[in-house]
Amino acid sequence: MGTNGTAGGQGAKPARGIGRRAVLIGGAVTAVGTAALARDELRRVWWRMPGVRKPRRPGELDFAAARWVAASEANWRMADRPGDYGIDRVVIHVTQGSFRSAVRVFQDPAHGAAAHYVVGQDGRVAQMIRELDVAFHAGNRSYNERSVGIEHEGFVDRPQDLTPEMYASSARLTAAICERYGIPVDREHIIGHVEVPGTDHTDPGPHWDWDRYLKLVRAVEPGPSKPAEGASS
Repeated sequence: MGTNGTAGGQGAKPARGIGRRAVLIGGAVTAVGTAALARDELRRVWWRMPGVRKPRRPGELDFAAARWVAASEANWRMADRPGDYGIDRVVIHVTQGSFRSAVRVFQDPAHGAAAHYVVGQDGRVAQMIRELDVAFHAGNRSYNERSVGIEHEGFVDRPQDLTPEMYASSARLTAAICERYGIPVDREHIIGHVEVPGTDHTDPGPHWDWDRYLKLVRAVEPGPSKPAEGASS
């Protein structure tokens, strides 16, 4: 019992002039204040409570031109972005391998990492994780929570891997993401994996043409970036 407890008559009584009603009202105000302070955190974790799971439709896409290929659930965390974590970055990666190998490792639960999207040299796009969820792609928890990760087929030391088809397709994807979340199209908000604090990665490497890429992103005409309700993946 606290010093103001009343069970069994133990504990000090409230000071004169402060009645039981005032104490109860004060407690209620404190409770309301505490609830208000906890609201944001509760909004982040409500779906983790036993028996609660946000409704998901298998194969649902955020980018209409993509094909759904699910990553292992071990390589991402369920969330409700941007409701619980605001999205203000796009992180550009290069796979250091083929399109197929990137998809395969992102489906491997032992890999421990995956990006939301993989873009091939031929321009095809696979979506592997929903944008509302947190993908383990950046090697930095804060950046994982605030960004969408896009992998690109190829190797950082081979400029020939960065094809016009891949640049164009990726630019359309990034433009759609930026439009959806109000992300400015600039180098502060569209960054390479190498720029994520604490990372030891070097991608997208010295051959990634940022000026060309941002110009392509800005040139994309605004339009629907998500399939119509009930559209097939």
